[in-house]
Amino acid sequence: MDSVILAVHIVIAITLIGLILIQQGKGADAGAAFGGGGGGGGGASSTVFGSQGSGNFLSKTTAILATVFFVTSLSLSYLSGKLSSAKTESVEVLNKVEQIQSEDKPAVPVSASTPAETTDKPALPVE
Repeated sequence: MDSVILAVHIVIAITLIGLILIQQGKGADAGAAFGGGGGGGGGASSTVFGSQGSGNFLSKTTAILATVFFVTSLSLSYLSGKLSSAKTESVEVLNKVEQIQSEDKPAVPVSASTPAETTDKPALPVE
């Protein structure tokens, strides 16, 4: 799940960079409205989106992508915190299990050849 959100996040970031670089500054709008900067003569009338259409379209698209970028950023942050707390809990459980296991072990290891109960009586000689 987090890898899908990360992939979407990266694609949106690259798209945002492209959209921001394509947009013109506010100072360039005045010159474009009067036909400055080109041999078309009509100025902004020859654009695909009309005189103000491209600016509005790019601005709206950038705003929508920026919102989605922030949402994916917050989602990734939430998932990262959730995963790190789960890892911390599992490490704490493992440490507790190791501590319990080390407390249960006897100080002197018991071998299989040692009888469970020893008697103080000497063994009788076999004739």
